[in-house]
Amino acid sequence: MGLLSRKVTCNSHGQDSSYFLGWEEYEKNPYDELCFDLLESWLAKNPDAVSFKREEQSIFKELALFQDYHGLPAFKKALVDFMAEIRGNKVSFDTDHLVLTAGATSANETLMFCLADKGDAILLPTPYYPGFDRDLKWRTGVEIVPIQCSSSNGFQITESAIEAAYQEAQRKNLRVKGVLVTNPSNPLGTTMSRNELDLLVNFVTDKEIHLISDEIYSGTVFSSPAFVSIMEVLKDRKLENTQVWERVHVVYSLSKDLGLPGFRVGAIYSNDPIVVAAATKMSSFGLVSSQTQYLLSAMLSDKKFTKEYISKNHKRLQKRQNKLVSGLEKAGISCLESNAGLFCWVDMRHLLSSNTFEAEMELWKRIVYDVKLNISPGSSCHCTEPGWFRVCFANMSEDTLKLAMQRLKSFVSSITIDNQTHQDLKNMRKKNRTKWVFRLSFQSFHDREQGER
Repeated sequence: MGLLSRKVTCNSHGQDSSYFLGWEEYEKNPYDELCFDLLESWLAKNPDAVSFKREEQSIFKELALFQDYHGLPAFKKALVDFMAEIRGNKVSFDTDHLVLTAGATSANETLMFCLADKGDAILLPTPYYPGFDRDLKWRTGVEIVPIQCSSSNGFQITESAIEAAYQEAQRKNLRVKGVLVTNPSNPLGTTMSRNELDLLVNFVTDKEIHLISDEIYSGTVFSSPAFVSIMEVLKDRKLENTQVWERVHVVYSLSKDLGLPGFRVGAIYSNDPIVVAAATKMSSFGLVSSQTQYLLSAMLSDKKFTKEYISKNHKRLQKRQNKLVSGLEKAGISCLESNAGLFCWVDMRHLLSSNTFEAEMELWKRIVYDVKLNISPGSSCHCTEPGWFRVCFANMSEDTLKLAMQRLKSFVSSITIDNQTHQDLKNMRKKNRTKWVFRLSFQSFHDREQGER
């Protein structure tokens, strides 16, 4: 092992997290994505895009030889237009400020390399996506300092919580370079309020640090309140010509909004030309293939398709989320109220054998390995309260979701019975112990009485 690097031999990647272990179990029996039929229908109607043709002439050679890491201009234009459409065209995006990356993972890591040095810190509200431990830290050496959020206010960011995280970093002699948030939130399935966004802008302005808004779930908002991009906040506050304008960066991807994680299409949007230039150079380590760019430029340029897709996707997500929430309620389980994402933040605290993370892991193992349902324990998302779990609803058919809820309901019933039986036994033992103590006490008193006589 001495011939290998410390990076190879260390265990900081996070692949052994319960979050990823659960997905390994899921991959043994996966289900289709929610709106894949819409994508396949478009592909069937547009054979030229699939076969790499333009006006019935093959452009395969042209695409195969293209290697400019700035990206195909047509695709970048189609992507920024799609980003604006998702945001209700309340903001627009300039292709010159866009850097293509191999997914959001690459985008977030690239931004870390651009904004921070090894040993610097990024503040991140909890609970957060477990992959950030890999994406932000593993190769960059950047430290994550959590902003501790609680269920008392729906896990929203507060001024006191973000200031406490900043002070904690100071105590550890870590230089804070920025704050990173996911909006909509993974794993909460909620959009950030305007008050939270204003708080963040004020905070990074005051501290003179960066703000990264990971908005890869922006197209999944299926009910009110509406999604508000950080770029919309900057525009509304007329901050275009201020210093904070160049210190706010957006991460985007087509992995969630179009359900294409295998295509590895991500992007960084920044108003800082130095960051754009550096990130563009770094993108050469993780390019998006020209074939992928060509296919998606044709798809996203079809405005009739994108409008229909966004609308149907929202309706299907809301319907599926309602079925999950209803099924959980029938099993006696509640969720954090959500309006976005592909999952719900589920409260199973009442099912724990004790208020500990050990009990949470025991429950998680039983659900994943015995009930055969993939859920993610809150501890994998750095939640500070045991008993919260992330449950996905968009990666299975309605029949599968129905079956999953039936299994979970049966499981919860068995736990309730077990817990009641356990409690009855405890009460019986306590009652018997009281009787035994009374008998001993009475016998001792009786013996003393006889002795005195």
